[in-house]
Amino acid sequence: MIDEKGRLFGKINIVDLIVILVIVIAAVVVGMKFLGGGNGNSAINPNKTPVRYTVLVEGVEPEVYENIQKYIPGQLMASGELLDGYVTGVTPVEGRVHTATVNTADGTLEIPVNEGKLDLIFTIECNVVNSITTEIGTQEVRVGKIHTVKTDKFELTNGIILDCSWGEDAENAGGAE
Repeated sequence: MIDEKGRLFGKINIVDLIVILVIVIAAVVVGMKFLGGGNGNSAINPNKTPVRYTVLVEGVEPEVYENIQKYIPGQLMASGELLDGYVTGVTPVEGRVHTATVNTADGTLEIPVNEGKLDLIFTIECNVVNSITTEIGTQEVRVGKIHTVKTDKFELTNGIILDCSWGEDAENAGGAE
């Protein structure tokens, strides 16, 4: 099959054949990646985990709350891209008063702060690819973490995650309301 000059069937050099095969294989791999052949990114983790969590944001102006209500449900956003998640509800916390305590010569004095402002609880439902890191966009979702509630229409910073449920618990919690 290989002649004295190292050519396959007397027509093509064996080294040239190997180079051509490597180029063809590389082209197929690159083509599948860019054209979405196979399962694409889902081959890494084909299952997404539903996550449902609540975020408390304190000291919001009433006008901001009124305007936010127009945009619920709202799709989550991070770094200029829409995410696989939605703010599905917002409710004000009733009867919560913030005070600052000042020690005086006559004892302690409690002074109300943030009067006229609202504390809001946002309900957020999303799907995450990695249920270990539970990242939605650029933020990890864990109880007690500081969280920014950001959609394509509004953004509130310095919220704190109060509650979180993953997988079937999140799906059941979403249907319970």
